[in-house]
Amino acid sequence: MTGDALSVEPAAPGSVAGTTAERVGAFASDAADRVGELASTTAAASGRIAAQVVDRLRNSAELTAERGTTTIADEVVEKIAGIAAREVPGVYDLGGDVARVFASVRDRIGLGDGEERESGNRGVQVRLEGRSAAVRVTLVIEYGFVLYSVAEKVRANVIGAVENLLGLEVTSVDIVVDDVHVSDTLPESAAASAA
Repeated sequence: MTGDALSVEPAAPGSVAGTTAERVGAFASDAADRVGELASTTAAASGRIAAQVVDRLRNSAELTAERGTTTIADEVVEKIAGIAAREVPGVYDLGGDVARVFASVRDRIGLGDGEERESGNRGVQVRLEGRSAAVRVTLVIEYGFVLYSVAEKVRANVIGAVENLLGLEVTSVDIVVDDVHVSDTLPESAAASAA
């Protein structure tokens, strides 16, 4: 050896050293690919989690006062909107078919306390931005009530409750009528025509 540099001769292909070098090279390449895949998977998961945290923080209303701030979580707005919607005659229940089935199963196996049906936010989604709220209510209407009239009364009741009780501006109340409840006490001819 001359000087400071170390010179390495490449191994001859097919020799033991050459085969080992090829295997080590292939292993290193495969490991680098796997690390790259893991890094991108981790980055994507981290991005999703960060987006969920930011969305959760963003989906609350913040009211500033002279001596501090009041933060209202979207769940609070959903619960108040749900209670206001249930107060309207002609509203049988809130939520779509799937939500009602899960609530029923939860109640039957003892995981629910039955209180969610009365005061829960099932069937209500709220999007908060600053001091504004956009509300979406999914309803089941009682058979025999005028759908449009019930929907308008629900809209007015939800707007009044959220604006008066929380001090938020309601920008919209979208109503989805998911089902019609037919009472067991209807005459058979009316029940058959309603189904």
